[in-house]
Amino acid sequence: MTSPKGHMPGDLNHEEMIDRMVRVDQAGEYGAVRIYKGQIAVLGRGDKKELLQHMLEQEEVHLDTFNKMAAKRRVRPTILTPIWHAAGFALGAGTALLGEKAAMACTVAVEETIDGHYADQIKELGDSEPGLKETFEKFREEELEHRDIGYEHGAQDAPGYSILSKAIKTGSKFAIWVSERF
Repeated sequence: MTSPKGHMPGDLNHEEMIDRMVRVDQAGEYGAVRIYKGQIAVLGRGDKKELLQHMLEQEEVHLDTFNKMAAKRRVRPTILTPIWHAAGFALGAGTALLGEKAAMACTVAVEETIDGHYADQIKELGDSEPGLKETFEKFREEELEHRDIGYEHGAQDAPGYSILSKAIKTGSKFAIWVSERF
């Protein structure tokens, strides 16, 4: 049975939806920072250092924004932060150990997943939170820039690209799902 506004029992109210969005985006940006730090730990002395540093700095701005937003809105962070701390760094360092192209494949896979995630959030917000929507749109554009950088630097030439990409996208989607809820 639906309520008069078309909501189903168990659906999130507006405030709960926003809390979930802020929580998952804070977690995602934290994971992204850890991925780039892992990549820099392995590739930071090579010719990709400035490129990786540029993407890391943008992700740090995203994370700082969501940290402040979470504090202002009193949104609790995901309880999985310690896992994302280790998993993000391991993913970044692990793919970088496979080579620069594998690191770029990781970037493409993660950023394509995040693009879809932000697009879904933008659609779900509608016109209800113009400031938040603007933040999502800006960050989405920067994530797409990272994806494009990955393609420009040989992501698709990584050994086992399709398998690697699918595995990372699946893991990223799972991380989104679980971080929204816990």
